[in-house]
Amino acid sequence: MSPGLTIGQAAAFVGITIKTVRHYHRLGLVEEPDRDGSGYRRYGSADLLRLVQARTLAGAGVPLAEIGDLLDADAVRFATALDDVDQRLTKQIEDLVARRDTLHRLAHGDRVLLPDRACALLDRLTDLEFSPDYVAIQREALVLTRALVPEMFDSFLTRLERTLDDPELVELTKRGCDAMSWEPDDPRIEELATALAGKLLADRALLTMPTGFARHSDAASRYGLVNHHREDQGPSVARLNALVEAHLRAAGIDVPYQ
Repeated sequence: MSPGLTIGQAAAFVGITIKTVRHYHRLGLVEEPDRDGSGYRRYGSADLLRLVQARTLAGAGVPLAEIGDLLDADAVRFATALDDVDQRLTKQIEDLVARRDTLHRLAHGDRVLLPDRACALLDRLTDLEFSPDYVAIQREALVLTRALVPEMFDSFLTRLERTLDDPELVELTKRGCDAMSWEPDDPRIEELATALAGKLLADRALLTMPTGFARHSDAASRYGLVNHHREDQGPSVARLNALVEAHLRAAGIDVPYQ
């Protein structure tokens, strides 16, 4: 029997397929051994070592195109190249974790579009027994705010948090929900607008627009798209919002005109 192993035996010992061994040969990672008298290529210990090294580097994520140079590198260049591979693998892991987190958020609805702080507020609205329709409107408003006026998103969340911490303001907000069923000229709307504006003005710092925001040519449009979202479905709520904004402007708050 000729010394050495056949390609099938070498592949089995190393833990790869014959196809992979031949692929390594084509790429020049491992030289093809000489044939014996029977025409078979016989793999010796040096060939097996090279196959094991190539398989290990490929399994660690090193691109096949780089393995040949690595196997022929000196110790210093080998260590440097492995550090580079390590950094790339770390970045790939971070990207995969981010994708996994996105999938988890998708499984939980709002969490793909909103941060945890906003989702917690939506949960609080439900716990405080706001109607599902109102929670849905607030969810949409949060998504729109984050996308259209990101400079106001944090203050929007803070204002909503303060609202939910104030039992009186919670009740006024629920009355605003009830106003959806009122006629636009219902006198209760003006009374409610006055009460709401008064509560909002008690914390004027939260009503301050970001510096320079009002000077942007599209500021009023962006603000209006968020603050007047869904008003077309409720004329009475549109009037309520308009009256609240009028009270705020009269008190010196710079509310953009749509």
